[in-house]
Amino acid sequence: MLISHETPLCMLKTSHIYNCYDYALVHLLPIYEQYKDFYLNSVKKGRHVLLDNSIFELGEAYNAEQFAVWVTTLNPTEYIVPDSLENTEKTITSFEAFTRSFHGLKGKKIGVVQGKTYQELVECYKFMSDKADKIAISFDYSFYLENCDLFKLQVCEELGFKETDLNKWSKYALGRLQLLWNLNKDKIFNTSKPHHLLGCSVPWEFKMLRHFGVRDCIESIDTSNPIVAGMIGAEYDDVFGLKEKWSFKLVDFINNEVDERQKLLSYKNIRKFRNLCA
Repeated sequence: MLISHETPLCMLKTSHIYNCYDYALVHLLPIYEQYKDFYLNSVKKGRHVLLDNSIFELGEAYNAEQFAVWVTTLNPTEYIVPDSLENTEKTITSFEAFTRSFHGLKGKKIGVVQGKTYQELVECYKFMSDKADKIAISFDYSFYLENCDLFKLQVCEELGFKETDLNKWSKYALGRLQLLWNLNKDKIFNTSKPHHLLGCSVPWEFKMLRHFGVRDCIESIDTSNPIVAGMIGAEYDDVFGLKEKWSFKLVDFINNEVDERQKLLSYKNIRKFRNLCA
């Protein structure tokens, strides 16, 4: 799997060392010249660059016309077509409208699966499977919180959890694993198309991914988790990474200075994250 960790401005120069590809948030490009120049240079160097529509950070996707301008300006390897959080109908409509209006854009189109029920997620998945170049699945659908029972015992046994240890963040991780497993079991999962996993609740999710028959189709993932952990002084362990998450995002720290201790802890967490994904 290709792994990219969103990074504060002060660490961008070294991020090529630990990131397999470069993950850009579109709403930051017009705000920070340093940020924009970094990704433009990444493209010039032939790096794999993914442009995100910033829906997780903004609560709604970046303006479609302006997003198309940035796709043209940056010329990324791939980009996430504007979607709508947990809304299947709006996401499909948005994808159709965007690709119809801006059909000449270069780069691969990533379509995000959105919905509130399994049936809605399946409907959206089938659409993206047919229309998008790559399918993305998020870490934090509300659906996961009520539909994550299937793998509790397996996870508890392998990782040494007590069932009482399974908090909200664990439920998100279990829910995405179960969604992937169900899509595969129901013969909906498209093994001929690459997939992207958007974000991370708790890092041990990726350790468990190998059990569910779809790992080889997960081409890429993105998460700022190990770097944010390092910035707030949280160190990964070798088994779980972390059991908890926080409510803030890397973008909240994008312009922060990072001292040497925070950098070293971030790098240490990144190595342990890679080990969990192996």
